[in-house]
Amino acid sequence: MARYQTRLEAAAFEALFRRWAGKLRAFFLRGLWGGAGADEVAADLVQKTFLHVHRARADYAVGRPFRPWLYTIALNVRREEGRWRSRHREVLASADDAGGDGRAGAFARALEPAVDPATTSPSDRLVRRALAALPEGQREVVMLHWYEELSFPEIAELVGATVSAVKVRAHRAYEALRERLGEGDGNVAATATARNQSGGSDIEGT
Repeated sequence: MARYQTRLEAAAFEALFRRWAGKLRAFFLRGLWGGAGADEVAADLVQKTFLHVHRARADYAVGRPFRPWLYTIALNVRREEGRWRSRHREVLASADDAGGDGRAGAFARALEPAVDPATTSPSDRLVRRALAALPEGQREVVMLHWYEELSFPEIAELVGATVSAVKVRAHRAYEALRERLGEGDGNVAATATARNQSGGSDIEGT
């Protein structure tokens, strides 16, 4: 990032994109149901994130970790799109009914539950529904902590909260997921509990 910030080297930007685009795409996809329009929407959000990276390049402090800075931008992009969906809920419903093209149609299709067994499994759909049922603040923490493997201090900086508050959100979110998904091997809540019990994460007792 420092090379791109100081020299605007196209090769440096392309290297950043190659390294992070796939991770950001996965991050955005987890916020969608995974319907037919999900890939299109996620790709659009990745492009918007890198546009913001370009515009905000002067704000990046050289020497600081790049990943938390990048995910701060991605989280804001995701929130902006969430607000857009809320404001245009009726438009999305109409586009869905009409099978419309464009941004509204893509979002409507992306928010449909995925049913293609070739792209999602029943457990995938259960986890996505369980995540969608969480309050937004808890869902963000789970996505950043569990899937993106950010530390609680990093997440606290991203969401503008104290580390203690983030740990509380994580604890409540994993408890809610455990209630909805059970203790089956491999699910997010059960594995998070095992990690915590082994000393890998400090969630409980907050």
